[in-house]
Amino acid sequence: MKNKTVIIVYVILAFVCCKQPTIEENVYSPIPLDDGWELSSPSEQGLNKQVFDTVYRQAAIHNNIYSIVVVKNGFIISERYYNGMEHSDANSIASVTKSYISALTGIAIRERVIPGINAKLMDYFPEIDWESLDPRKMEITIQQMLQMRTGYPWEEREGYYNTVWERRNDLIPLLAEFPLTSNPGTTWGYSNMTSHFLGIIIARAYSDSILSFGNKYLFGPLRVIVKAWPRDSHDYYFGSGDIFFTPREMARFGLLYLNKGVYKGLQLIPTKWIEESLTPYSFDILAPATIKGIQNLHYGYQWYCGTSGTHDYHFAWGQGGNFIFILHDLNMVITVTADSTQRAWEKTRVIFEMMGEFISKL
Repeated sequence: MKNKTVIIVYVILAFVCCKQPTIEENVYSPIPLDDGWELSSPSEQGLNKQVFDTVYRQAAIHNNIYSIVVVKNGFIISERYYNGMEHSDANSIASVTKSYISALTGIAIRERVIPGINAKLMDYFPEIDWESLDPRKMEITIQQMLQMRTGYPWEEREGYYNTVWERRNDLIPLLAEFPLTSNPGTTWGYSNMTSHFLGIIIARAYSDSILSFGNKYLFGPLRVIVKAWPRDSHDYYFGSGDIFFTPREMARFGLLYLNKGVYKGLQLIPTKWIEESLTPYSFDILAPATIKGIQNLHYGYQWYCGTSGTHDYHFAWGQGGNFIFILHDLNMVITVTADSTQRAWEKTRVIFEMMGEFISKL
């Protein structure tokens, strides 16, 4: 009898130790705030609570994750903050900024600040002696800048990022100094420089800062406030990255794209521009083995698209693990914020794969 009792105790202990701990749904329940968001829960929206338990539990072990917020059917259904961050804290969302620049470009074209996607890069930088340069540079268009198909080098891959881009005070001469590594319009190459100069083009065409333009046509109507945004030596805001928003403000931007550019009955971004921005122009931009759980990684106008499980989605991606995911088939937006100063690819990749697994199980 004693031996049987011991065996039973060991079986119970083994079961307890091996069983995944559950977490209460209120751990990631949305916070009631007077900010216009309606609240719900995964269960109320017909989703599997265990899938949410898993991702929020996994996020808790990462020392650089700040938040995960999920919106479905217009409701915030879950949110949780980590590593000392709270709902009201904004942080640099790194290259997610590029997707905002894409939106502002579409608005600038609608407002006739910029004539269209076929406008030439060279027309906005008269201080550059284009005639003395590689003649292919005079053919670069705004569309190619949006697509990252200008032919300018992929700074990290070609060794320019740490040695030149981050060390130069005056960035405009790089338009002349950086060589083209491919013919414009032919090859995708990740370029912080061209995203930054898209922002400069809008500012110059508008005759004011891109922040002023954004406040009038996007940020103000969307009811979000830019908490911080670094500038270069010419006082141009960096179109390549590091704008500051809260996670809920990011979710509002994602919802704008989910709803074809409409917010509170206002058409803030043209629907046609949303469609063009999310259309892939460059395919399989990273090898399939680079990021587990994410397939079909393509690129539009400063937006990515991918597949996890049965879900195709679009997303904005910033260093450190900052994301805005848009899942049209689920009517869902997911935002993730993280410490963008931890630039290690490994940290970014781990968070990306965690979210890919989460999406695949929704």
